[in-house]
Amino acid sequence: MLDPDLNQFPSEVHHIHLMGVCGTGMGALAGMFKEAGYHVSGSDANVYPPMSDFLASIGVSVTSGYAPENLSPKPDLVVVGNVITRKNPEAVALADLSLPYVSFPQALSHYFIVDKTSLVVAGTHGKTTISSLLATVLFRAGLTPGFMIGGLVQAFGRNYNIGAGSYFVAEGDEYDTAFFDKGPKFLHYRPHIAIITSIEFDHADIYADLEAVKSSFRKLVRIMPPDGCLVACFDDPVVREVVAEAGCDVVSYGETSGLDWSLEDMRISAAETTFRARRNDVLFGDFGLSMPGRHNALNCLAVIAVLERLGMSSEDMAGGLKSFEGVRRRQEVRGVERGVTVIDDFAHHPTSVRETLGALAAAYKGRRLVAVFEPRTNSSRRRVFQEAYVATFDSAGQVIVMEPAALENIPPAERFSAARLVDDLCRRGLDALYFSDTGAIIDHLDRTVSSGDVVAILSNGGFENIHTRLLERLRA
Repeated sequence: MLDPDLNQFPSEVHHIHLMGVCGTGMGALAGMFKEAGYHVSGSDANVYPPMSDFLASIGVSVTSGYAPENLSPKPDLVVVGNVITRKNPEAVALADLSLPYVSFPQALSHYFIVDKTSLVVAGTHGKTTISSLLATVLFRAGLTPGFMIGGLVQAFGRNYNIGAGSYFVAEGDEYDTAFFDKGPKFLHYRPHIAIITSIEFDHADIYADLEAVKSSFRKLVRIMPPDGCLVACFDDPVVREVVAEAGCDVVSYGETSGLDWSLEDMRISAAETTFRARRNDVLFGDFGLSMPGRHNALNCLAVIAVLERLGMSSEDMAGGLKSFEGVRRRQEVRGVERGVTVIDDFAHHPTSVRETLGALAAAYKGRRLVAVFEPRTNSSRRRVFQEAYVATFDSAGQVIVMEPAALENIPPAERFSAARLVDDLCRRGLDALYFSDTGAIIDHLDRTVSSGDVVAILSNGGFENIHTRLLERLRA
């Protein structure tokens, strides 16, 4: 059992060891520690490219597998990722050796956020895109922000930056912190300005219901400083409810009338989304973003509200947003072969699937949209969203559902059924099929797609490299 008294930062640190180092956030943290001059080592059960190549390129020694020997020689501090359980052999050795340890969010906050003005982006949807937009516009304005984001930002070629400026942008995940701290990560990020995009039920493996999710966000609202600010999407009634308890300024945004910030004259194409932003019903400026969709216009509006609070001009905002190059795996066009456009997107929650497909259908109007969906998250592999998914694919001309993997870890009564979803979609009048093999999906697409079709692949995982394999098949 870990001693809570050792959950702290020692006064002198030279060697930092990260358990679970190959995760997106932990790998980025290793890079930040390395840039800050620390000796960094790590361990993970899954050591493979691209993260293993990245860590090797920056000189981080990574051990495959968890073992007590990985803590020899003794590091000065151990950062424990949230993939680590209390029964992990390295975690057991960590307790036996009485080494100082902290969680990933604690380490990020202590070493890289503490002296900055923290801008935290939270909510069920849009966190990665908004964080990336915010960091990019601040950077293009010469403000050199620090950031930690859950996706690779095209402008930087990575998802982290220590930053020489006074701002730090943190994607505020509501997932739990570590096995010894079951609170959400965002509580550690010292928010001065926080965006809340939406609050829906998600992460069914750690939250019992929507009330439990709301409880986590209420904790975020309560830790806001009196001189801070919450930028909240009031189109979501749950967000309205939760931020009503705030002891700081609340700035509302959305499509609803009577808000502090609102959208008008929105136009969507494959190349861009343009809109006008109004502040207190007065025109603030015209803006454009090279990503399609109503939800992306709202993401921009949240960023505009924060940047106006920081004193940036509408002209600088417009230039920064216009130059935004996107985020990997967010409506990312992976290639075009035989006239078929292949798009990669992270969407997995029913709301994000619906919004993404709606945006793509509007952007590629008149072209057949084929949605390929892999239920891969802890929530989407459970039947909690079984019914909700039925109404999310209406924008697609064809729907292909992959049978989810690792269902043996979920009680039979709680498992999601791809076959049932496909039956329900067919009864809804949609052309839908399901497969249990990625190769079979590629074979089907190769036979059935034609020039002008758009294939949107929706998954929060690698999906067995389906994007590259499909493009190669189409090319051949």
